[in-house]
Amino acid sequence: MSLFLVQRVLQAVVVIAVVMVLAFLMFRFLGDPIVSILGANSTGIQRDALRAELGLDRPLVLQFADYVWKTLQGNFGISYRLGTPVARVLAERAPATIELATTGMVLALAVGIPAGIYAALKRGRVGSNLALAVSLIGISMPSFFMGLLLIWIFSVKLGWLSSFGRGQVTDLGGWTTSFLTASGIKALIMPAVTISVFQIAMIMRLVRAEMLEVLRMDYIRFAQARGLPGRSVHIHHALRNTLVPVITVAGLQLGSVIAFAVITEQVFQWPGLGLLFLQSVAAADVPVLSAYLILIAVFFVTINLIVDLLYYAIDPRLRATVASGGRA
Repeated sequence: MSLFLVQRVLQAVVVIAVVMVLAFLMFRFLGDPIVSILGANSTGIQRDALRAELGLDRPLVLQFADYVWKTLQGNFGISYRLGTPVARVLAERAPATIELATTGMVLALAVGIPAGIYAALKRGRVGSNLALAVSLIGISMPSFFMGLLLIWIFSVKLGWLSSFGRGQVTDLGGWTTSFLTASGIKALIMPAVTISVFQIAMIMRLVRAEMLEVLRMDYIRFAQARGLPGRSVHIHHALRNTLVPVITVAGLQLGSVIAFAVITEQVFQWPGLGLLFLQSVAAADVPVLSAYLILIAVFFVTINLIVDLLYYAIDPRLRATVASGGRA
C-alpha cells in the first residue's frame, strides 16, 4: 500500500511541475504584464521601473524560481482586471464551483447507477429501452441548450426558480454555501441538473454495460447455481465488480465538471471559477488564468489520487498485483 501511494504521489508531483512550467510561460507569451498594469499610455521610464520592481528584468531561470516559490506559498500575484490578489479571488469563487460540481455528480450517481442496474437486469423490456433512449438524448443534448430549456420552463413560464446568480449564501468561516438557505437551494437546482444530465446518461450506460458483462461471469453463474437469492447475487456479487470502473470514470468526470463548468456557469451567471475564467480570458488577465490552470491541475491530481486509492481498496486484483511487485 505504501509503495502504491508513493508512486501515485510522485506522478502527481510531476504533473503539477509540468503545469507550473506551462503556467509560467503564459506570462511570457500572452502579452506584456507591464503594459497590462500601467496601460498603453505609460512611458518607457515607468515601464522599466515597474519591470525592475517586479523582477521581470532578471534571468528567466531566476524568475521561474521566484514564481515557483511564491506559488507554493499561495501567492499568485495581482489580478490585472480586479486589482486584488488572485488567491483571494480564487478563494471567493471556488466554493461556488465545487458546490455546483459536487451536487451535480451526486445527483448523477444517485440516478445513473440505479437506472443502469435496472436497464441491465430488465434488458429488452419497455422500461429498459425507454431508459436507453432517454440516456441517448441526454448524451446528445448540449449543456447550454439544456440550461436555456430549464430557464424557459421553470423561470420564464412557471416562475418557480431563479434564472441567474447563487441566491442567498451563508458564510461558514470563509466558505460560502447555498445549502443553508431556501433561495440558495432554489438557485442551485437548475445548474446542478444541467451539469448532471450528461453525467447521468454516461454513468447509466456504463453501469448497464459493465453489469451485463459481469452477469456473464462464471462466479455469478456459480452463485446462482448455489441457490442464492437474485438480490444477493446482483447486489453483493455483480454490483461490487461493476462499480470499479464506475468509480474511476465518476472521479475523472468530477474533475472535468469542476474544470469545464464554464458554459453552465455562463448561462446561469453562476459566480464560480468557470465564469471567472471567461471574464479573465476576455480581459487577458494572465495571473488569474495562470493560477486557474494550476488550481485545476491540483483538483485533477487530487481526485485521481483518491480514485486510485478507492480502486485499490475495492479491487483485490490490484492489491495482489502491487503486493507481488508487479505494475499497478
